[in-house]
Amino acid sequence: SRDYPILMREGWMSLIFGFRQGRMKGISMSFEDHLVTTEWLATRLNDDHLVILDVTARLTSDLTNTAKTTCYDEGHIPFAHFFDVSSAKGVISDPDAVLPWTWPSPAQFEATMSDFGINGDTQVVICAQSPRAGLDSGTMWCTRTWWTLHHFGVHCAILDGGIERWQEEGRSLVTVAAEPRSVSPFHAAPDYKRGFADQSDVLSAIDDGATCLVDSLPESSFNGEGTGYGERVGHITSAVNVPFMRLVTGETAAFRSTSELQETFAGINDSPKVISYCGGAIAATVDAFVLHMLGHRQVSVYDGSLMEWGANPELPMTNPSADQTSSS
Repeated sequence: SRDYPILMREGWMSLIFGFRQGRMKGISMSFEDHLVTTEWLATRLNDDHLVILDVTARLTSDLTNTAKTTCYDEGHIPFAHFFDVSSAKGVISDPDAVLPWTWPSPAQFEATMSDFGINGDTQVVICAQSPRAGLDSGTMWCTRTWWTLHHFGVHCAILDGGIERWQEEGRSLVTVAAEPRSVSPFHAAPDYKRGFADQSDVLSAIDDGATCLVDSLPESSFNGEGTGYGERVGHITSAVNVPFMRLVTGETAAFRSTSELQETFAGINDSPKVISYCGGAIAATVDAFVLHMLGHRQVSVYDGSLMEWGANPELPMTNPSADQTSSS
């Protein structure tokens, strides 16, 4: 049996008996594809086919994630594994790529899933917290993880409201790291790149009336105000702006109601194809995730985003702030 040291949170006695029994085997689980509630997760913590990934980020200026020691080790959801997505060359990023956070190869991805005890029979729940408001958005790291895992063929969902909601409801945290289980190999889906867009896809989309480009960054960035990603500011020509923070009511995966999200994406959701982008293909996955949740299946994320696009002066960008200056 396992004995987890529980942090002193209101309500911990209701859970400790289940932890000490170990995880129950053979429980049937229907796969969840987008969001799960804290209640859903709390009642399934002992399921042997469940893997919880904590993707909390607390980045330094050199894109190193310090959340393992500053957040996860201080207390995490029982049985959760720390899953470092946000470091520049994190667990699901290509270590040999020039840019950070780039799409992994199937071989790399399969090896990572095996390291964390994930295969085709696993339900993954992705969770996070946001240590510094406005800096370490747990939402976008959850959706970046979901976007990659889902398209590679993992059954995965995001914990609605994140670790913050879990704690607000008086649910327990633990300090002992989870141990991965031994599983059969994971095999990547053959169409794993269906959620991926590259520079050529975006260039073609600019004059393609059937594809909508969505900029997920704040309105100020879209309008060319302040610093950008490289020497150029503004947005990719023809893009529309849906800042990812409009889609949530809190820092960590507290998504708005379906009706509110449908209203936000009115018109865009009717486009045959959508490509979202941001600075480094992280915030863009929030918009993409929501569109997928609303039923759109022809959505992709520009992997290079403005880190790549903005560095090439030959690629078209629009800077509304410059246009206003020249006309005044």
